[in-house]
Amino acid sequence: MHKIRLSYEFVTANDSRISVEGVHHPLTQLLRAISEQGSIRGAATYLGLSYRHVWGELKRWEETLGHTLILWNKGQSARLSDMGFKLMWAERHAQAQLAPQIQALRADIERSFATAMNAETPVVKLYASHDEAVRNLQQFAPESGVYLDVRFCGSVDAIRALNEGRCQLAGFHVPIASAPESVIAKTYKPMLKPGLHKVIGFTRRQLGLIVPSGNPSNLKTAACIKARQARFAMRALGTGTRVSLNHWLVESGIALDELRVLPGDELSHQAVALRVASGDADVGMGTESAALALGLTFVPLFDEAYLFVCLKSYLESPAMQALRTFLKTDIWVQYVDNTPGYKVDRMGEVMTLSAELPWWSFRKKTT
Repeated sequence: MHKIRLSYEFVTANDSRISVEGVHHPLTQLLRAISEQGSIRGAATYLGLSYRHVWGELKRWEETLGHTLILWNKGQSARLSDMGFKLMWAERHAQAQLAPQIQALRADIERSFATAMNAETPVVKLYASHDEAVRNLQQFAPESGVYLDVRFCGSVDAIRALNEGRCQLAGFHVPIASAPESVIAKTYKPMLKPGLHKVIGFTRRQLGLIVPSGNPSNLKTAACIKARQARFAMRALGTGTRVSLNHWLVESGIALDELRVLPGDELSHQAVALRVASGDADVGMGTESAALALGLTFVPLFDEAYLFVCLKSYLESPAMQALRTFLKTDIWVQYVDNTPGYKVDRMGEVMTLSAELPWWSFRKKTT
């Protein structure tokens, strides 16, 4: 049994490495490069290392782990052994599963240093459903003069954290135009109160099925997934995607227990995509950007509004006003426009719950 040791480093805000999530290990980076480049020499060139160094590191790790990691025959390109393949995908899946926790840990460390260096910088604590746009907003936010302290969790858990006073802002997502009697309405309506909460526009995105490249099993509907008994990678309870999945299944007339759900819950869209890419699952529900990042096929199902919600009393705070102003800037709007599966949708605009989520019916008082 091998143990691991974690560490971190300082990088500047514009360093390209800052967009890379997780805690990375040189061996799995080597294995991934060889898998993608098709040879040790190609991997060395891609990583900016010498062939001799890559070869030496692979031999060293094979001796340390007691397993062959690379296979090759004379005149053929090197390829990963079964153990090398399993090790690469296991690490990538673990990284995706732990991304919310790792992000939270990084946020804690960054906040400690940020407040130590500049105690004047306001901090907005955001609990939010895991999302690529939110993750990148945290990196852009300091340009608005606000530090965004992000805790990734499910949509339901995020709103609950807001109501319990554990954060100032919550991020959640709902399918567009959900009916008053839908699973969506029944889930979120009890947690959100008109007059107490205000909704802030953030973005619109597509949610759909993540399937292997080319969709070989032609999985496009819940009925298809049921009929083919496709292995389904499931998101965790409390996540917005799990709520949206239940909504979609009810609308499709399919019960969850009729699907071949794999054991274990996935904690992010990236984890679902990795499960499909590794061959462990046939299908899962997630975002287009998560699918495309791994060369998978995305089957769109419906549009969702990703929204922020805060207490009405916090809306006019200087920090919240600065963040809302930043959401309307060209740099942020252009970023969202260039992200696959996302659209700009009233960013930074304040909306009432009854207008954006029309599940309430207010009768006029009669005299």
